[in-house]
Amino acid sequence: MGKLDDLQLYERVQEKDKSALEALYDKYERLLYSFSYKMVKDPEVAEEIVQEVMIKLWKGTGTYSPKYGKFSSWLLTVTRHTSIDYLRKQQKVSTEEVHTEVELHDNQPPLEQMVEWKQQGERLREAMTTLKKDQQVIIELFYFKGFSQRKISEKVDIPLGTVKGRIRLALKHLKAELYEERGDLQ
Repeated sequence: MGKLDDLQLYERVQEKDKSALEALYDKYERLLYSFSYKMVKDPEVAEEIVQEVMIKLWKGTGTYSPKYGKFSSWLLTVTRHTSIDYLRKQQKVSTEEVHTEVELHDNQPPLEQMVEWKQQGERLREAMTTLKKDQQVIIELFYFKGFSQRKISEKVDIPLGTVKGRIRLALKHLKAELYEERGDLQ
């Protein structure tokens, strides 16, 4: 396929170029699988979710635009929503526990972007171990279980503002940890 970037590959997929879809699959399959597996905790279902994401990509369900961020972040967001849809269908979590909009403000990067920085789940898991235990619990509930900030507040019995603060601090810490690892700290 040569050295086409993600946007070029995406555009070729929209023109029904199977080799472009295969190239994107080869590039992102492991990342999407590990991301969906963290949410659904079932290897076969995680694989099905990856396949469903690729089908959505092929059919043009949802449209990517570079003005909304990196392609890999968008693809992870599609994977996240597909995983949440699966969990809803299985009724493993109630609808009010699942949020579909990231409820963060300011310049806080979404977890999808942090995963993209390394495209290695191992490094992110290692970085998460440097968080305080209460932050680990909240990040796990928020990003991998799909709980809203309000539901987390009820579940762990702390004020909503504290939940938001812990998410903000955890993301700041993870970002610094991942940048430091790469030597990119500016």
